[in-house]
Amino acid sequence: MQPIRYLEKWLLENATEEHSLFSARDLRPLFPDLSEGAFKTLLSRAVASQVLLRICRGVYGVKNKLPRDGRLLFHLIPLLRGNEFNYISLETVLSEHGIISQIPMAWISVMSSGRSSVISCQSFGTIEFIHTTQKPGDLVGQLHYDKTCGAWWADVPLAINDMKRTRRNCDLINWSIANEFI
Repeated sequence: MQPIRYLEKWLLENATEEHSLFSARDLRPLFPDLSEGAFKTLLSRAVASQVLLRICRGVYGVKNKLPRDGRLLFHLIPLLRGNEFNYISLETVLSEHGIISQIPMAWISVMSSGRSSVISCQSFGTIEFIHTTQKPGDLVGQLHYDKTCGAWWADVPLAINDMKRTRRNCDLINWSIANEFI
């Protein structure tokens, strides 16, 4: 069977709405006999023929099975930075709680033990990773885990401290609402 047909068949049998996003690393074991160059060509052809949808560099989705919870960017965090300590914070958390006056559209901010970077996810939006030296043990009781998207979230006081620590603009914070959480 041709590799692209095998990939299409495998995705049809295995992709679900809960598991429709794959890193290139996830898909690589399906094709142990392909060289690295041939595997990259396969992924390009799979995108061109709409077997896969390229979400961002190295991450692909199955078009009709993408998460419909409106949190696609959040689902990408473990795929992009699975080996790092990450948590959603800053304007994203403050916006979720109505503490900042402007809502960042299709942009999420994530504190990460990895390097800082901004990753464009095409029409889906942007993920900003901001480096932190904080350790998970130091943040016990200040984070909660969202199993629906597989990511940690900062509580409001931590998000505000992260805003200050990273020298973000705090002018948009509605302190009368923020003080209810502190």
